[in-house]
Amino acid sequence: MINKYLENTMPAAPLKIIVLPSISGFGNKVNDYLVEFRKAVNQPYHDSPAFEGYRMDNYMINFDVPRFGSGEGKAILNETIRGKDVYIMTDVLNYSLTYKMHNFQNHYSPDDHYQDLKRVIASIAGKAHRITVIMPFLYESRQHKRSGRESLDCALMLEELANMGISRLITFDAHDPSIANAAPLCGFDNFTPFYQFMQALLHNVGDMKIDRDHMLIISPDEGALHRAVYFANVMGVDTGMFYKRRDYTKVVDGKNPIVAHEFLGDNVEGKDVIVVDDMISSGGSMIDTARQLKKMKAKRVFVCCTFGIFTDGVESFDEAYKNGIIDKVVTTNLSYRRPELLTRPWYLEADMTKFMASIIDFSNHDVTMGHVITPTEKIKKILSTYNNTEGVLKD
Repeated sequence: MINKYLENTMPAAPLKIIVLPSISGFGNKVNDYLVEFRKAVNQPYHDSPAFEGYRMDNYMINFDVPRFGSGEGKAILNETIRGKDVYIMTDVLNYSLTYKMHNFQNHYSPDDHYQDLKRVIASIAGKAHRITVIMPFLYESRQHKRSGRESLDCALMLEELANMGISRLITFDAHDPSIANAAPLCGFDNFTPFYQFMQALLHNVGDMKIDRDHMLIISPDEGALHRAVYFANVMGVDTGMFYKRRDYTKVVDGKNPIVAHEFLGDNVEGKDVIVVDDMISSGGSMIDTARQLKKMKAKRVFVCCTFGIFTDGVESFDEAYKNGIIDKVVTTNLSYRRPELLTRPWYLEADMTKFMASIIDFSNHDVTMGHVITPTEKIKKILSTYNNTEGVLKD
């Protein structure tokens, strides 16, 4: 359906994508969608020299990022990228990858992934037509502002990548979108997965009533309120918010500990509640929020977060599900998820591969992102279909 916007438009340059090992599974699916899109689009000029490389069976570049025994590394491109529109994809949260250093097995940290990204950009050496970095979870995005004698890591990252010559950075649900001000001359696109959240819920939960009398959208803290307000307005329901009461006399693990979650909003009794946020880190705050909602007699609690990190494992969510505190948890596949998470009965995946491929396709054609960046009409359409369907939404 979206391919109609690309008919009779020329790409900025031949498309190529570099899928770093941290995001290989996701990147392969994105590549498959791009192949499918290009074959399906009604492009009358695809055989002309101006459209060289437009329809291909693979858009991924052959490259390598080997490590020396000392732990040092480098990037090697095994084919030319001269004049290409290059998209580099990386997942800085993927800790499952390892490398050897002095015969010790080391897990990749976000810093290691970021260094590999810079190595790939350096290996391109200015030969590409332009470079776009796709970093779903923005590196160091939780260290986005200064409140004392501390570093501004996310701002430094954006400034460094801009100085290295990238044209644009694409990310998802940035912890604080205003961080784009750190590199004002570099393109910065921040997408949200609201449509994919609703798609996952409506395909798996068949008895939701989506109106003001039966549903509420909740923000677990003040930082996520703008997400909840948008989601609630599109769905035509009310919103509420918890705020974290902290003990500012103590610092634990670099932050002030939370004393309690206080609620501001309408009565939740008997209603389904959707809690939206950018990430689940350890998950303690999310479970506490859900527990308080159930104490307030909420009917069911559905959690929708873009990134499911689960730094303390999934056992606490198993317990919360067993005790009826949380009914479903929806996260995207934009970042690495521990394998055991995918087997849990309470977990739902919001697949972002097709959306990502659309973003790359539109960007390569220099077509306005308005057709993909604002999901309002798509959400309204899927809600209308669900309300007219008995049971879960079918594909």
